[in-house]
Amino acid sequence: MTSVLAAASLLLAAGCSTGGSPAPAGSPAVSSPSAPGSTPASPSPSAPPAKGSVKVVSTLTTDLTSPWGVAALPGGDLLVSSRDTGKIFRVAADGGRKTELGTVPGVAPGGEGGLLGIAVAPSFGRDHQVYAYFTTESDNRIARMNYDAKKQPGRQLGAPDTVLKGIPSGQIHNGGRIAFGPDKMLYAGTGETGDTGLAQDRKSLGGKILRMTPDGEPVHGNPDADSVVYTYGHRNVQGLAWDAGGRLWAAEFGQNTWDELNLIEPGRNYGWPEVEGKGRGDARFVDPVAQWGTAEASPSGIAYARGSVWMAGLRGERLWRIPLGGRQASAAPQAFLQGEYGRLRTVVPTGDGGLWLVTSNTDGRGDPKNGDDRILRLDVR
Repeated sequence: MTSVLAAASLLLAAGCSTGGSPAPAGSPAVSSPSAPGSTPASPSPSAPPAKGSVKVVSTLTTDLTSPWGVAALPGGDLLVSSRDTGKIFRVAADGGRKTELGTVPGVAPGGEGGLLGIAVAPSFGRDHQVYAYFTTESDNRIARMNYDAKKQPGRQLGAPDTVLKGIPSGQIHNGGRIAFGPDKMLYAGTGETGDTGLAQDRKSLGGKILRMTPDGEPVHGNPDADSVVYTYGHRNVQGLAWDAGGRLWAAEFGQNTWDELNLIEPGRNYGWPEVEGKGRGDARFVDPVAQWGTAEASPSGIAYARGSVWMAGLRGERLWRIPLGGRQASAAPQAFLQGEYGRLRTVVPTGDGGLWLVTSNTDGRGDPKNGDDRILRLDVR
């Protein structure tokens, strides 16, 4: 890519993957992550069945505008961000009633930017803090806001308190997923904005997975004690999830060849732009655990449920199930709902073994149907 504008023109036609050449033929490929001097792990004896199932149980709500991030509140209700309007809504888990919390100040939507990921602080029961990742006129940043449900709808968000700024922004590849991990630290997936060199630049926050305290400070145990950078060499990370063993998984867009699901380990280099997909035996880079042709996936959100990672596909318009056996896939990925609901943006555990699945057909690249966008309740096995 010679410029962000050139990359943007390609991506507008391809749904977040440039798609300038046909996707490779054949089934999705899986492998164990390669680390210098390591031995591939064996599948766990508790690995889930090789074949799973998905049933759409109900539609929770409809008529959402450019939904992007979703976070569950204590009690099960959902907070949903609208990328293009900058608004956050509360959706009741029982009945789907929507309530507007308010608009996040400073959001500058455009291209793939706007109000992206949201997260609820582990301390929410005490401080009612909601975190948001969003694009401004100058950068991407993360801020937290107090949520007061007793105030009038539309006025329930307090003023944003910026915890991290200076994440590169652009018309494409803004990353945007944020989540609190089992360690109660805040993680963020970022993109390289089409400037591929940022992914390998350890001083840049672009093309990275970041790990920070709830106040936005570097965490003890990060690869660099003075940096929030956790891993690097990413193109555009939009999916973050932890398995039952506390391992972090991330999904990211490829360019013309391979989209990836990666097992994340601190300080490791995931290869972009030097390699895409498997690293051809180069020990400097971590191989993906699973990879897909870009027409089959273009992944956004991921979730862990019933022993598998579940991955929402935008351009691929399908939900992927990747059964895990420890540090690797225990069987080939399996696709569900192909073409039935259009582009799929976000997938979130329901708390009882099921999933919430959010469509993404009103983002300017989909083909909206009556009722789009919507949140579906899934029974998965």
